[in-house]
Formats: sequence, structure tokens, C-alpha cells
Amino acid sequence: MNSRLPAMLAALGLAIAAPAHAAKTAGDVVDDSTINASIKAALVTNKKTEAHRINVETYKGIVQLSGFVNSQAEKDEATQVAAAVSGVKEVRNSIAIGPSGSVGQKLDDSVTTGRVKAALIDNKDVKSHQINVETNAGVVQLSGFVTSDAMRESAERVAANVNGVKKVDNELMIKPR
Repeated sequence: MNSRLPAMLAALGLAIAAPAHAAKTAGDVVDDSTINASIKAALVTNKKTEAHRINVETYKGIVQLSGFVNSQAEKDEATQVAAAVSGVKEVRNSIAIGPSGSVGQKLDDSVTTGRVKAALIDNKDVKSHQINVETNAGVVQLSGFVTSDAMRESAERVAANVNGVKKVDNELMIKPR
């Protein structure tokens, strides 16, 4: 219980701060960062989801969930949590199902994630700050919103050529207009 206390306090802080931030936007439009914070806070307080394994990206009210969870039920719950947040127009759930590995596997995955991120930063055709990278058992998941299909393909190609990558799950989405 004590280990969840800081997370619950952070979620409470986000929940309190989110309405104040929303009031600063034009009309009834809730901006993407407020939506992100609200979803993350809701995932932290939800006992059916492991929020630390779920990434949230929002672009013009369209939410992408990504990462790895243990079950279809947890994936479905994350979708319901995100959809219930004010300002969400659509939820695209790109979460993969895959159990947490051993400590050694997690360490290997962290190294692989770092290598992929470094390779993306070094590539001139990719805006790496728009891309989330997660690794589970050597499977690399790319997610987030990018500006073109060419960037999406370049990111996948770069990730696939990194040592330690067994497979690339390219969940990158083209930013809607």
C-alpha cells in the first residue's frame, strides 16, 4: 500500500490541476496535454490497470494507448478509462499483450530500448521526439503520432536494424489533419 501512496498523490495532484489548465483554453476545448494528464491519473488510480506499462499520446483529442499489459481484460479496461475522460474524441488502443519478464529480460529490454532511441535520434529522416519506444522480450513497439508515412516507415526500418531487436511492432500513427 505504501508504494502506491506516491502514485495516488500524484494522480490527485493531476486531477486537481487538470481543471485549472482546462479553464485556460479557448471555449470548451480541452487541450491534449490535459487529456493526457487526466487519462494517466485515471489509469494510476484504476486497480485493474498497471499504469506504468501504458503510454498515452493525444493529438487533437485522438488518444493512442500503447505499451504492454498482461491480459486482454487490462487492455479493454485501459480503453474504457481513456474513453471516459472529457475531451477524448476517439481512443485507438495499440497496447500489446505480453507478460512482464524476469529482471534479466527487463534489463535486456531496457538496453534494446536505449539502442533504438539512440538510432532514431541519429536518423535525419525521423523526428524521434514524436516516437515512444517500448520493448518486451525483444519485441520493440513504436507508437505516437508522426507527420508522414515516410517517417513511419523510416522509424520501423531504423528500429529493425538495431542489435537485439527480434521484431518491430509499428503502431505509429499519421497525425490527422
